[in-house]
Amino acid sequence: MARTLGACGLAIVAATGVACAVNVDHEGHIQREDQRFAATGVVDLHLYTFDGAIEVRSWDRSEVLVEVEKRGQDPEAVSKIEVVTDRTRDRIQVEARHPGSGGVFIGIGRFTSPSAKIIASVPRRTNVVVRSGDGALLVERVEGRLELRTDDGTITVVETSGELLAESRDGRILLDEVTGRIEARTSDGSVRLSGTPATVRARSGDGSVVLRLRSGTKMAGDWMVATDDGSISVEVPDGFSAMVEADPGRDGRVRSELTLAETTGGTREQRVLRGRLGDGGYLFTLRTGDGTIALTNY
Repeated sequence: MARTLGACGLAIVAATGVACAVNVDHEGHIQREDQRFAATGVVDLHLYTFDGAIEVRSWDRSEVLVEVEKRGQDPEAVSKIEVVTDRTRDRIQVEARHPGSGGVFIGIGRFTSPSAKIIASVPRRTNVVVRSGDGALLVERVEGRLELRTDDGTITVVETSGELLAESRDGRILLDEVTGRIEARTSDGSVRLSGTPATVRARSGDGSVVLRLRSGTKMAGDWMVATDDGSISVEVPDGFSAMVEADPGRDGRVRSELTLAETTGGTREQRVLRGRLGDGGYLFTLRTGDGTIALTNY
């Protein structure tokens, strides 16, 4: 199919700007819109899309740039996707809406439904709330309160700090070099976390959970790691302290390489392992309905 391009220039009114481009090719019709906002303080950024990925990355500018890529079978399909923008003081909201979710075939074996991908560039200190009805989420190098939700898709977070909530109804959660208060939930998929978290609450309905705690990690409250069906693996650094309670369920078992004091359980007859690691302190609970719990030194 022939490829055609069209574009409209960037218009800036006060602190916002809009730009767009149209691209028609074998993947359908694409239209892009840009929105720019000045950021004099810490911004609360809310991004919503009915269907599509959302990506948020920090940059060294005192402004927020939000790019929305609308995709559909043809111009008429794309025109039904509405981008609604609102700003009230430090709160910015950009939402991609669509009245329906039907799709159409393109050629042989191709299927495209309307979607809207959102890409945001933000100052490093930004509070972020993102939600996709169907799409992967990515946040890189952002400090603040982060709330990430998708109904179907992988969530990836890289080098963030602050308060993080990541929730997917169907997808993996990958948290790489994160710090602060961490909560991760998925109904179907694995959870993998590395970094120096202060508190952790991680749960999978069906999947493994892996924690790799870096040197300097200190608990600031009780931790809970659980999966209904899958293994749990935890690597802890030297000097890490906790009161450990590991419950492998009826059919699982605990494998521990840690030096625990005041130990009870961990046997075939008494499966729940309890003990003090280092100086003890807050409770670190690990629980699986069916799987192995492995505790090792990092």
